[in-house]
Amino acid sequence: MTTTEHTTAPTTAAGTVAPTGQGGTWRDPGALRALRSGYAAGRLEAEYGSVRALLARLPESDLPAAGQLLARLDREAVLRLHPDLPVVTVAVTGQSTVAPLVGPLTAELARHGLLLDPVVSPYGSYLRDLLGPAEPGDGARQPLLTLCLLDPHTVFEQVPVPWGVEDVEAAARDRLALLGKAVGAHQDSGRGLLVLNTVPLLHHHAHQLIDLRSRARLGAVWREFNSGLLALAQQHPGVIVVDLDPLVSLGTAAYEPRTGLYAKARLAEGLLTGYAREVGHLVLGRLGRTRKCLVLDLDGTLWGGVLGEEGPDGIELGGGLRGDAFLEFQRVLVQLGSQGVLLAVSSKNDDGAVREVLRDHPSMLLHEDDFVCVNANWSAKHDNLRDISERLGLGLDSFVFVDDSLFECGLVREQLPEVAVVRVDQEPALHASALLADGWFDLPQLTQEDRERTGRYRTEARRQEFREDVGSYQDYLDGLGIEVTVRPAAASETARVSQLTLRTNQFHLATERMQVPQVLQWAALPGHSALVVSARDRFGDHGLVGAVFLRRDAEQLHIHNFVLSCRVFSRGIESGCLSAVLGHARSTGARGATGRYVRTPRNAAFASLYTDHGFTPAGPDPDDPDAAFFHHDLRGLAPAPAHLRVHTTFEGDRT
Repeated sequence: MTTTEHTTAPTTAAGTVAPTGQGGTWRDPGALRALRSGYAAGRLEAEYGSVRALLARLPESDLPAAGQLLARLDREAVLRLHPDLPVVTVAVTGQSTVAPLVGPLTAELARHGLLLDPVVSPYGSYLRDLLGPAEPGDGARQPLLTLCLLDPHTVFEQVPVPWGVEDVEAAARDRLALLGKAVGAHQDSGRGLLVLNTVPLLHHHAHQLIDLRSRARLGAVWREFNSGLLALAQQHPGVIVVDLDPLVSLGTAAYEPRTGLYAKARLAEGLLTGYAREVGHLVLGRLGRTRKCLVLDLDGTLWGGVLGEEGPDGIELGGGLRGDAFLEFQRVLVQLGSQGVLLAVSSKNDDGAVREVLRDHPSMLLHEDDFVCVNANWSAKHDNLRDISERLGLGLDSFVFVDDSLFECGLVREQLPEVAVVRVDQEPALHASALLADGWFDLPQLTQEDRERTGRYRTEARRQEFREDVGSYQDYLDGLGIEVTVRPAAASETARVSQLTLRTNQFHLATERMQVPQVLQWAALPGHSALVVSARDRFGDHGLVGAVFLRRDAEQLHIHNFVLSCRVFSRGIESGCLSAVLGHARSTGARGATGRYVRTPRNAAFASLYTDHGFTPAGPDPDDPDAAFFHHDLRGLAPAPAHLRVHTTFEGDRT
């Protein structure tokens, strides 16, 4: 919302400048001094809880320096003083010296409240690391992902002097074949997610060719090499390739000759900083922290001017330089929405006027049906965000909030620290860049459920209207006509099953994040199976909303994990699933079933799920202090709730 009020940055009760979020927000050059002061005084380990807020205020140019400082902290001391701080172990290997990545990656993870535990390989050891067997060791230090950092030397170390394009072509072809074998070996050994990157073609190399035709041919050869790297992600579900070209297109230097020649660090600091940001969002995705909903202000954000003052015909949207810039921002939002990002509005405006613009303005690309919620009123923005959160059934840590007001951004950041805040400034041409600077919504793979998400949430609004029209909640459930299907997962559904484990936090009993290869490996093991849960009702199809991971051991069934989308909470679907699974186990000769629950801050509401369904506590898991087992003797099984129709297909299931 554009306003002439509150032009100074908001302050906290202590009088210090309050953080106002990421991406285009106000920045405090003194934040780096505060970090350095805390480090010099030996206080930073104890005050690590304030680091995230300081980094949010830090100018982008200061992040590498902050990362280098944070990387020097005593990690063990930080964990002693902050035992609940999530630790992320990342293995880093590569063609050249990879240690310079640790600082930027430390800063990126710290921005999201995570502590990096890096496992850094020596110079040039990437082929040995990928081709060799997995190193035995501390299971608690198994990396969440492995970064294999490639640079131009990956190819040029094989090129003779003097050289021609044909020499580079031969070296690139040989190196790509070797990388393919190394990646295959890494994936076959089950060592988890591997991250590669494309390699920039340096001016330093291209301009050693004085023949322009040869230079153009070199460009084609180099692009073919990078295309081969990108294809590895299509061949191996457990591989992600970060394309560095978009980062270089921002004007980021790819190579610094002094560090390249003297330290053998052959990617420049700026490029490593951008790469670290990409990796940071990969980590968030692996931890189930990908954002799901984008809440937008209107005045000064989606269009120029103030609707209440200028009226629908007076706002800037199309038909001029600034109006075209706002229109381009809407194009970006339409693109995000088409991929399952939920769009919502929180605007201090009259509801009727806003809906008139969304419905009738000739230049609007976004319309009322593109939003899952439109909160246009005079309530505080943070109250509107809470309301949208409750109506959608999503946690506040699923939200990104975009506004042009420094005050509103600061207030939301202060009141709702779980919400990611992006401030766009007075220049609409930069709105898209501010929003896209962070990969808030990045996914390993887009699924059909993602594309259909907005429509399903709009359908949910019709269910809520029906709920208000009936008497009791049981009448509501009876009237929905819910049908649940439980069956083995098809190979084509593994991406969705993986996504459920990666993105679901509340009803996720074991909170085990699984990539596609891990889902496939689980289902292929003797006695193991992965079941999927689908649901529909009178208003429409919910799609694939749950997964159950089972292991059959003679006469015992083990429920290793059970995950269910928040979209279908409180409808008895979990009870119908358990009834079907336990009933099938008993009918095939099982004498008991064991369920496993791993406590996290996010799934505490379902801690009693097993005991609520006839299980009895069976003791803690000796390998995990947060885990416990529950046992069911399969006698006196409760039927599925009467308002459900449960369909089961267990053919081909190994249970």
